[in-house]
Amino acid sequence: MSADKKKDLLDEAERLREEGRPEEARTRLLALTAAYPGDAEVAYRTACVHDALGLESEAVPYYERALADPELAAEDRCGALLGLGSTYRVLGRYGQAVETLRRGVEEFPDHGALRAFLAMALFNTDEHHEAVGLLLELAATTSQDPSVQQYRRAIEHYAKDLHETV
Repeated sequence: MSADKKKDLLDEAERLREEGRPEEARTRLLALTAAYPGDAEVAYRTACVHDALGLESEAVPYYERALADPELAAEDRCGALLGLGSTYRVLGRYGQAVETLRRGVEEFPDHGALRAFLAMALFNTDEHHEAVGLLLELAATTSQDPSVQQYRRAIEHYAKDLHETV
């Protein structure tokens, strides 16, 4: 199968998913996975459709396969780290979720969703202090609320040490 044909089939699967036909997209992607078992992009898209269908356990090996390929495009890598970390969390595999999402935040420090999902996973591992600190930093840096922006420096300062007092 040519690269153009593969791209067309990936585009078709994405269109089906967006049209609310994820089962059909999954069928197409599983066929592509059989044809391209080592293709990171195909693995990533296949993981995503499994996640969208609530088939988290089935999504995991596809995310892992995608992330094992150093040639995976940065945008897809970011999505795969978020997807895998979130999926681990949903499956109750909290330690793996934290590890994966930390790796994501290290690689993509400006990606707010990665930080938010890391905070959720940290909550699940009883690391509440770090979770709240992450969320405060995220709120301070991304909120358009004028009152948050008015106190941004203070929020960022206390996010580093919630126990600090005068």
